[in-house]
Amino acid sequence: MSQLLRAVLMLIGLMVACAATHPSVAASLEDLYSSQTIVNGKYEKNRQAGFKRCLDAVLIRVSGDQRLPAKPEMVALRDKAGSFVASFSYRDRMEGIPNHDDQGTYDRPHNLYCQYRPADIDPVLALLGSRPWLAERPRLAVFLATERGTRHFALDADDERGVLMRESFGNAAAPLAMQVAFPTAALLSQAGLADQALRNTEMTKLDTIAKKAGADQALSGSLVWSDKELGWIADWRLAMAGKTYMWHVRGVSFDEAFRVAIKGATQILSGNGQPE
Repeated sequence: MSQLLRAVLMLIGLMVACAATHPSVAASLEDLYSSQTIVNGKYEKNRQAGFKRCLDAVLIRVSGDQRLPAKPEMVALRDKAGSFVASFSYRDRMEGIPNHDDQGTYDRPHNLYCQYRPADIDPVLALLGSRPWLAERPRLAVFLATERGTRHFALDADDERGVLMRESFGNAAAPLAMQVAFPTAALLSQAGLADQALRNTEMTKLDTIAKKAGADQALSGSLVWSDKELGWIADWRLAMAGKTYMWHVRGVSFDEAFRVAIKGATQILSGNGQPE
């Protein structure tokens, strides 16, 4: 085989290898630099309002910093939110359901999907004193004790009582590019972690058990219903670099309690400090 042919074959091999690996990296970045919201119809006015919400969402998704939307610089940035969008698309949330009248043609709710380029978003983060969080995001095992009156249980991967809660946790994690897992009832039993015991278990022990649940580390919490607060009282814990962080929320739905949990965890894990 001639040297020229050998060189050509090596070059082709490198090109194939790059083609095989590059799409996965690009797909990962493409997913990270995206966001979505709900708008009523495809009116320009509604689209521009959606662009503003999507800008807030993608900045938080990329950086993990939940404080960014409150920055004073965001007022001016939202006014030109559409200029940061590389592409957008819609999905009819009532797809397959016939319109009742002509008005419904325009007012049907749609998901608005926005795609961004790192070259456009990263300078915005820098302007806000933030940065992209590009490290692989840890999968969190949720250890949650719930209590409502005389009813109490530990959320696990199997119990029918926790179906809606598990789904809600997943919905809270997705916008922040996070993933959650839940320990099985057998795993909790083997570790001696009944719902009451979860509240006082050291995070180091929970982090060890989290790995057995197919996760990287633990997110621990308690959820107690309060008639006085007309909602749930939620307390959360997560350990990082030898420090245990704690945060809470009161008088909310469990959907909001789980959003607070994931936002707080993301805030900590991204290196942006104590959840507010």
